[in-house]
Amino acid sequence: MRSSRFVFLLTLASFFVLRTGVARNSEATNPRSDFYAKDSITKGGYTLIFISKDSAFSALTKQRMISTFFVVYPQEAKRFNPKTLKKIKFVVDPSYKGVAATGNGIATYNPQWLKDHPEDIDVVTHEVMHVVQAYPPNSVGWLTEGIADYVRYVYGVNNVKAKWALPDYKEGQSYTNSYRITARFFAWLEKNVRKTLINELDAAARAGTYSPEIWKQKTGFTLDELWHTYTQNPTLELTYR
Repeated sequence: MRSSRFVFLLTLASFFVLRTGVARNSEATNPRSDFYAKDSITKGGYTLIFISKDSAFSALTKQRMISTFFVVYPQEAKRFNPKTLKKIKFVVDPSYKGVAATGNGIATYNPQWLKDHPEDIDVVTHEVMHVVQAYPPNSVGWLTEGIADYVRYVYGVNNVKAKWALPDYKEGQSYTNSYRITARFFAWLEKNVRKTLINELDAAARAGTYSPEIWKQKTGFTLDELWHTYTQNPTLELTYR
């Protein structure tokens, strides 16, 4: 009787050990995640979480994106917003069909774009500036994107090889065209009108105090007057890296 009971208990214990072992192996081989790789890199007080949802994403491109982040983000933070986030997340997502987008400290990148444009590493420079900007909702769109591309021009590490440049002025353009057209106008303003103007515009936008009156207050001219002067003499010597 005692022998039968011992055999029964031993068999029951072996059953639970086997079940537990199977569960652990299943969890290890089938992780509950929707990404293929996740890395956390900390340097100089900043942390980058890099998540790839693309198993074929280039390891070289990944490393170049990481290196670019740690070169440009501290510079952007120092100049524009020292209180910016210290931890940023990059997500390489094949389901995202744009080029890149940023919100709430998360920059999402289209791996197909980076595959087709492997030298366009300074898309990182543009996107992380949006983290630094941290403007409130309903901020002026052309101002936001114009400043981000201005920053890419100033701090970009690979614009030459990417064949990325600020376009020459052409009749019919407007400062509201945003991105590179506005960025060139900003570079011209910095050189010819007021050296600190872009910093002041950025600070006002982040504080939610930006208004059309700021142009007159800081330069003595309205925005339209400044644009008109620019169109009359848009010559600008530009330097790229």
